[in-house]
Amino acid sequence: MKQYVYRYHYLAMALVAMLIASQPSAAHAQGMKNPYYSRTDTTELQVSNAVWKKILPKELYLVAREGATEQAFTGEFTDFDGIGTYYCAVCGNALFRSTAKFASTCGWPSFYEPLRDRSVYYKDDYSHDMHRIEVRCGRCDSHLGHVFDDGPVTGKRYCMNSVSLHFEPDKKEIKFKK
Repeated sequence: MKQYVYRYHYLAMALVAMLIASQPSAAHAQGMKNPYYSRTDTTELQVSNAVWKKILPKELYLVAREGATEQAFTGEFTDFDGIGTYYCAVCGNALFRSTAKFASTCGWPSFYEPLRDRSVYYKDDYSHDMHRIEVRCGRCDSHLGHVFDDGPVTGKRYCMNSVSLHFEPDKKEIKFKK
């Protein structure tokens, strides 16, 4: 009987190890070799667009560094409802909790508040013959999206580009029966 318990234990440990090993880092998952990506460092970055252009995937570079917008209803996180934290895809800065995400039906993932005050900052945007408030990463100065005054709870709707975000699900404890 003991040998079956040990076998089960080793099998369970091997399964957990395989699951952990199969979870690439967010930067690696995007195919990036980005030395500036960190989920723990909050130091503001001063990196030129020429350097970012060499590091970032083309679509991310266009949105984050040149202010482009991904097409509505095409982003990975538009209708996504996982529980966890959203990070800047460029630098790893923590931006939003999933508990602040809501279904706005605008075509982009929407949140009603950032994770912390310094996660993002705001800039007037007068492009396309209108005035909007641009939302930029507080660490790397990348374009994330725009904020509007029509959201729930706080009255704000942070309308973000999915490509500018990485999502990390909350860790679940794995409990084994004895």
